[in-house]
Amino acid sequence: MSGPAALVVPALKRHTATVIVSHGLGDRYDASKIAIQGSYASANLSIVELAGTSIRSVVFNQTIDSSIRIWLAENWRRRGKFEEVSFVFPNAPTIPITMISFDDLQQREDESGILRSRDTMHNLISAEVAKGIPSNRIILGGFSQGGAVSLLGGVTCPQKLAGIFGLSSYLLLRGKIRDMVPTENPNKETPIFLGHGDADLVVKYEWGQNTAQMLKEWGWNVDFRTYPRVSTETRDRNLPHSADPQEIDHLEAFINERVPPFGEKAQETL
Repeated sequence: MSGPAALVVPALKRHTATVIVSHGLGDRYDASKIAIQGSYASANLSIVELAGTSIRSVVFNQTIDSSIRIWLAENWRRRGKFEEVSFVFPNAPTIPITMISFDDLQQREDESGILRSRDTMHNLISAEVAKGIPSNRIILGGFSQGGAVSLLGGVTCPQKLAGIFGLSSYLLLRGKIRDMVPTENPNKETPIFLGHGDADLVVKYEWGQNTAQMLKEWGWNVDFRTYPRVSTETRDRNLPHSADPQEIDHLEAFINERVPPFGEKAQETL
């Protein structure tokens, strides 16, 4: 995930924490698309990664995924949330993609590319620390492939983080990841929030379950949650490769718990 500079939504007040949010495969953060956020500023909306429909949802595909994620950060701001938090949206390089499914991705993982992405996450964390933000006030996370990279980057990070999250994600390099963890394992107790739709056919629900189970067995602190969606036509409950309103609420609570505002506390608290 090296390449163009990350897009940053800065803190509104004193910058005391950072949330680094990685996007899904094939997406990029394009400032020219951000105007979309104003149209939805007052709506109560869910996020849907691929084309589809849902009650209380905005329908979009990966080409405008970036705008909606930045809108989410701005929407939290309009509600008075996370005013001390800077949101960092790293960009990935433009590369040809020949694989057609996440099945291909998991069976033929590009280890060198994955490790470059992990290193970029670690460099972004170090850059925030250099700005004066303690690593334990930094959260690393993302959706889909971005969440997978964030999980790898988080559990192998040499610095203690505030939290790690992955929505509709899975574990990369699962046969090698434990050998990549620093000896002192600074993030063994760092909370990991995982959310997954129960009918996800892109990043399969079972992948999310297995990821959570493996991380728990290896000693990490994982909260795995399943999200169904209620169909307006059949009332069937099954959420595809999407993020549910309740999932976003839970993510908001997770961020608030892990990096609560300092308010008027002295600068020395950082």
